Amino acid sequence: MKKIVLSLVSVAILFSCTKEETTTPQLSLNDQFNVSTTGWSADFADYPVGEETFYELSTKKDAKLPAPLDTLKKGFRVSGNNHSDDLFMFLTKKMTGLKASQTYKGTFEVEFASNAPDGSVGVGGSPAESVYMGIGLTSIEPKKVANTTTKSYEMNIKKMQQATSGQDMKVIGNIANGTTENKYKIIKRTGEFTGKSDANGNLWVIVGTDSGFEATTTLYYTGVKVNLTEVTAAQ
Repeated sequence: MKKIVLSLVSVAILFSCTKEETTTPQLSLNDQFNVSTTGWSADFADYPVGEETFYELSTKKDAKLPAPLDTLKKGFRVSGNNHSDDLFMFLTKKMTGLKASQTYKGTFEVEFASNAPDGSVGVGGSPAESVYMGIGLTSIEPKKVANTTTKSYEMNIKKMQQATSGQDMKVIGNIANGTTENKYKIIKRTGEFTGKSDANGNLWVIVGTDSGFEATTTLYYTGVKVNLTEVTAAQ
């Protein structure tokens, strides 16, 4: 009889531990794209419907980094030709297991390779300082949607607009590579943003660029880190 009771207690403890593990909130992510891009997707907005080829839009999750970087390593390549003078290129990922309808402050570190030298001049603006990097946290999945009036793709969130932050995204810098050379260099941009999870405890991370440079921008994202902390009413 004692053996049966002990067995039942053991099962109860095991079930309790398992349940606790499965409901542990995902309060941080540290994704290095040389290792994995699981859960991440890329897309574009602010361009005419059906003009993907003309805008030379392309993404590749496991792209080899270009020389002079370590070509044995990989990154998430995003590239487009900004004919509209407003092309938005972004990556997004869903974080799960959070508290429902909870406000979180996210501390971001975005790492990427850029070949845009400081102070460079180009069509419509600088290929470095006129391409703005932004971050955000949203309670809905960031997606492009077709505007039937303008016949162009827009975002379903209130994103940044070049140098101006939006309700759902904040500008944290530009893609200037910190040198005077047109060579790829890995750089980092950091910032904080506050967003609210949905009723199921999901929160979408978004990082991206909004461009005023009217030519091709090709970036290789190498990693994204986000640490979340709960924001209470008192804060």
